[in-house]
Amino acid sequence: MKRVLTVLSACLMAACNRAPEPAVDPQLAAEIAKIKAIDHHAHPIRPTAPGEAPDTDYDALPVENLEASAPLARLRPDSPEVIEAHRFFGNKKLDPSTTLDRLGIETMFANRVTMGPGLPSPRFLWVPFADAFMYPLSNAGLIHNSDQKAFFPLEERLLERYYADSGVASRPATLDDYLTKVVRTTLERQKQGGAVAIKFEMCYLRPFDIGNPSRAQAEQDWRLGASGKDLQDYIFHFMATEAGRLNLAVHFHTGAGAGSYFNVAGANPMLLEPLFDDPALRKTNFVLVHGGWPFAKEATALLAKPNVYIDFSAQTLTRYPRDVASDLRAWIEFVPEKVFFGTDAYAYSAESGWEEPAYIAATAGREALGIALTGMLRDGEITRERAGVLARLVLRDNVRKLYGLK
Repeated sequence: MKRVLTVLSACLMAACNRAPEPAVDPQLAAEIAKIKAIDHHAHPIRPTAPGEAPDTDYDALPVENLEASAPLARLRPDSPEVIEAHRFFGNKKLDPSTTLDRLGIETMFANRVTMGPGLPSPRFLWVPFADAFMYPLSNAGLIHNSDQKAFFPLEERLLERYYADSGVASRPATLDDYLTKVVRTTLERQKQGGAVAIKFEMCYLRPFDIGNPSRAQAEQDWRLGASGKDLQDYIFHFMATEAGRLNLAVHFHTGAGAGSYFNVAGANPMLLEPLFDDPALRKTNFVLVHGGWPFAKEATALLAKPNVYIDFSAQTLTRYPRDVASDLRAWIEFVPEKVFFGTDAYAYSAESGWEEPAYIAATAGREALGIALTGMLRDGEITRERAGVLARLVLRDNVRKLYGLK
């Protein structure tokens, strides 16, 4: 018995003296660091010349228009990661392409109203906004809080721009004319202008409970002169069908968002399941941008659907890598070909541009991916070679395949 206790004591002492394994396998970390990533979701700001008005097209619904809400800990000015990001860039103001080079990003999907000079293709690929089309009539009855009071006028002004760009002086008399002369014309023009997808920030304005109303129901709303739910849902289905025809993916902001009145429950991606199951939309690909947190685990099941994909943009800004890695691992273990890397780079504060959040999210995103793959490697689920393959899939190859990028 004494000998057994001695052996156990020796084992315990050895365990105590053994250094803990790093969260990310060093060899795998080095491999991940070398991969040129494709950032599936971001809001880069276009550089402007001296005397030129500042760029405001980096979002259809800029969150700085909202009432102040509780600041996220990781993005506060005194956050160690924000300080590190400032130190990384120093006092230099880099052009956008050089910023991507510094971050190890080959291509960034730019969610913007327009592109313009300074964001050259193919380094930056355009994802314009489509929500405004869903609200062509009076929206007064849809405004229930200060967030919506700020956002609906922005959508109405954006729709006015789409009218002007389409050569339409005023609202068409019929729903059919609106759909063909404004909505379809704009989507076709955006596709011709280099768009690879269209973006919906729907959950900032209404829940995801998109129905499938008849044409007669939509026309009833049109005659009443209000952007009722039937009209909104009918227009959405028209856009989603057109997106499939034009080979434009449909992006949804999913999960939690900014603002004091954001309806988190209404942003649950599970509410979109009937839409994904619609046989008429099988040619349309949908992406759950931001991964749907706090419904990320539930969203995993949606990846089994042939036209549903997911990215983890923004998650590595709001949550720490060890937490994000748990969701990433679930997605990769389920359907690894459906998972995309992204940052959600955005100028969240006056102290930072879009570059600092891009650095924080890109750095943490690679770490989260490394933690997820290291766990799978140490648990014997994958080989080291397979871990490298999965890293390339998530960081670039999955996006390249879906969008046909060269």
